[in-house]
Amino acid sequence: MLQRVIATPKALKLIAKLTQEHGALMFHQSGGCCDGSAPMCFVQGEFQVGPADVKLGTIGGADFFMSKSQFEYWQHTQLIIDVITGNGGMFSLERPTGLRFITHSRLFSDDEIKEIAPVEECFF
Repeated sequence: MLQRVIATPKALKLIAKLTQEHGALMFHQSGGCCDGSAPMCFVQGEFQVGPADVKLGTIGGADFFMSKSQFEYWQHTQLIIDVITGNGGMFSLERPTGLRFITHSRLFSDDEIKEIAPVEECFF
């Protein structure tokens, strides 16, 4: 199965560092409010997900969520979580590191669409 969300080696390295410092993590793809459309990293459970969200998958052991409404626009893309130099989102755990998570995306091909992992509904 093709994964809906993957991470680069640099992102996985930062996720491992943050996990070591903070414990289990989670991500939520911001929809563009305060910090633009960015992957926001939190200690697991610090960001409340619910029936308006879907789980796209897991990167570096951290669950990755997005709102259902945003997913409607992005459902045909694979999200590739990377790291660049800069300040992360105000509420995202990587902010003090001088690095920030960033989302790249690519469209799935017609053949790949048949192989995409399903999303999970959130019933918290």
